Amino acid sequence: MLEQAAGLALLAALSPTALLIAAVYLGSARPRLMGLCYLAGAAAVSTLTAIVVLVVVRGAGLNRPAEHTPRYGLRLGLGVVLLVAAVVLALRKPKPPDPDKPQRGFVSRMVANPAPVGAFAVGVVVFAPGITFLAALQVIATARAGLGLTVVAVAVVVIIGVLFVWLPIALYLIAPAVTARRLSAFNDWLRAHGRTVLVCVCAVVGTIMVANGIYGLIRG
Repeated sequence: MLEQAAGLALLAALSPTALLIAAVYLGSARPRLMGLCYLAGAAAVSTLTAIVVLVVVRGAGLNRPAEHTPRYGLRLGLGVVLLVAAVVLALRKPKPPDPDKPQRGFVSRMVANPAPVGAFAVGVVVFAPGITFLAALQVIATARAGLGLTVVAVAVVVIIGVLFVWLPIALYLIAPAVTARRLSAFNDWLRAHGRTVLVCVCAVVGTIMVANGIYGLIRG
């Protein structure tokens, strides 16, 4: 259970947007404060999501042996959604930006004007639960595990899920100049290949979830 949930959480952590924003905050006038506020928002929404999923899924009894079919059916459904998302992202052509009509959403405005409250809010928005992260939590919630193991599993998933926030901060605290330079280079690569990375992540996780769901349904 823990290995599967951690693997899904690692795939969920592969967010180009999360890393780009971390790089922006670490390059601001108050890098440590902005980075920690961003991390706090990401960790808060991830933890709250985990609690809600656990309460809902276990309240519905999907962790019981008798609910074997609905449990794996839900996993199969999540996998199908991810595969559809991968296909849509791969086929849809990105709309070229109009230089005369720049569009700036909430996150763009907050990042452009770094402030502690704004950084926390950006962390909440960017790490709002995605399907891959929900899949990792679903694995934990539907497992027949005790409270202690469940708490450890949730903590591991949350820590891995916000990997692209706390890891750059930790590296920055150890070696600020080197980290800033490497982040800048990596961000250039992500800007060019972020869409491909996202498609691949959705496809890989979707395939894993579909295969696991079908296996569970057949075995049941």
